[in-house]
Amino acid sequence: GSIFDGYEAYALFLVLPFAMRDFLTPVQAESTAVWAGIAISTTLLGWGIGGLIGGTLADYIGRKRMMLYSVLLYGMFTGLTALSTNFTMFAGLRFLTGLAIGSEWSTGVALVSETWPERARAKGCSFLQSGFAWGALLASIAWWIIGGLNPLGRHSWRLVFVVGALPAFFTLYIRRAIQESEKWVQAVRERRWAATEQESDIGVKAQRRPFTLAEIFRERESRRRIFLTFLMSLATVVGNWAISSWLPTYAQQVAQAEGYANAAQWGTRTALLYTAGAIVAYMISGFVIDAMGRRKFLFFTYLGALVITPVTFLWAHSVEALTLVAAINGFFTMGCAFTWMAIYSAELFTSAVRCTAISFIYNSTRMVAWIFPIIAGTM
Repeated sequence: GSIFDGYEAYALFLVLPFAMRDFLTPVQAESTAVWAGIAISTTLLGWGIGGLIGGTLADYIGRKRMMLYSVLLYGMFTGLTALSTNFTMFAGLRFLTGLAIGSEWSTGVALVSETWPERARAKGCSFLQSGFAWGALLASIAWWIIGGLNPLGRHSWRLVFVVGALPAFFTLYIRRAIQESEKWVQAVRERRWAATEQESDIGVKAQRRPFTLAEIFRERESRRRIFLTFLMSLATVVGNWAISSWLPTYAQQVAQAEGYANAAQWGTRTALLYTAGAIVAYMISGFVIDAMGRRKFLFFTYLGALVITPVTFLWAHSVEALTLVAAINGFFTMGCAFTWMAIYSAELFTSAVRCTAISFIYNSTRMVAWIFPIIAGTM
């Protein structure tokens, strides 16, 4: 599920220039980057809204059922994207895909957090998070193959979304093989509604269940945790989307300026290396965060992102240097930057509100970040 989550997100970046050629008039094509930013932003907005709704629902109907709905719907809407006939239809289906895909992350993280043993939990969440980067890598490979074969000519980009419909069949496995989280079932059965372990359950068990989204803001300690993690998540999400959305296009422009005939291949190559760097970070982060602790890992992550981003866009003047630096950038701004959310945020809240809390931390930032691809495209 996480692999195709990443596939779906990154496939959009890779095929946007080709999709825009199909949909934009000659006048609109003069500002292609703005229209591309709108397509990315509608996806991000739908992702944020869907994540908040789906994450909250997962604390009421269960992790397994919400996962089934999410994977089935985003697979279906991704496949339908291939049939888009104009920009409005394309953007509308991107919004619906984001709406469906939004809750997949929080339900998956909660399920792993609540079922893996304590000694291995951080590694499990790190491996889970790596699925996103493996999916982005899969999207890059799929587009490299489809773009090379070019079976449908100028419409070959549509096949990337056809491949993205495959997760719908994954729901057959989820129904049969995945069990519901016993910790969530027990919390609901015992009516333990408090958001954090610090809040006593005395006097709460007999009450009617409070609305989970309100409950995470009711307690002082829960509010503090939500606020601080929201700020860190905002830095992660805005930074990552601002970088990953435009890095392939930027690499292509640098290659064109240097006179390379195959400039588009340099964009794909840069995307692959950026993603490969993220995969390395995902695979080792669970071990690193257990070894150095949560606070030091967070400091290491944001310091690395702060240093490597100006190196990428200001000081890597050749496309060869850019591709190498992109791998280090992906290590920090995608790999480390998202791993802490899967590992650390789930530790801060109880099973009764866990999906709601981590979904708010992860997805509410998208409600802010969605406008930035349009701003970046305009710039």
